[in-house]
Amino acid sequence: MSDGIFSIIGSALNAQDLRMGAISSNLANASSVAAPGEQPYRAHELVFQAQPVAGGEYDGGTSSGNGGLGVQVVANVQSNASLNKKYDPGNPYADASGYVTSSNVSPVEEMVNMIDSSHSYSASVAMLQQASRIDQQMISSFQVA
Repeated sequence: MSDGIFSIIGSALNAQDLRMGAISSNLANASSVAAPGEQPYRAHELVFQAQPVAGGEYDGGTSSGNGGLGVQVVANVQSNASLNKKYDPGNPYADASGYVTSSNVSPVEEMVNMIDSSHSYSASVAMLQQASRIDQQMISSFQVA
C-alpha cells in the first residue's frame, strides 16, 4: 500500500522542485535586456501531466492495476507573452527607434507562482508525514506486546 502513495508524493515533490527552479530562473532574468537584433530572455513555464508511477494503487478505472497516477513534467516551454519595450533612447541597448527590449517575465506573476508552488510542496510533505505515521501505526499494531 505505502509504496504507491510514497511514489505519488515523490513525483509531486519532484515536479514542484523543478517548478521552483524554473521560477528562480525567471526571477533572475526578469530585468534582463537584449542588444538590438537579439532575443531577450523569455519566461519558462513547465507543463505537468498525470503519469503512472510504479507501485501505485489507482489503476485509472481499469483492472490492469499497473500503478497509480503521479505528476511528471513533460515540457519546459517558453512563454509566448509579449516582450517588454521601454522607450530609453540613451540606453546602449536601445534600437534605432530608441526602444529597449527586455524579458517578458512578470515578477508579480512569478511570486504568485512561487507561493503556489511552495504551498503545493508543503501539502505534499504533510501527506508524506501522514502516510509515514499510518505506516508506523500499522507496524505497531502487528507487534506483540
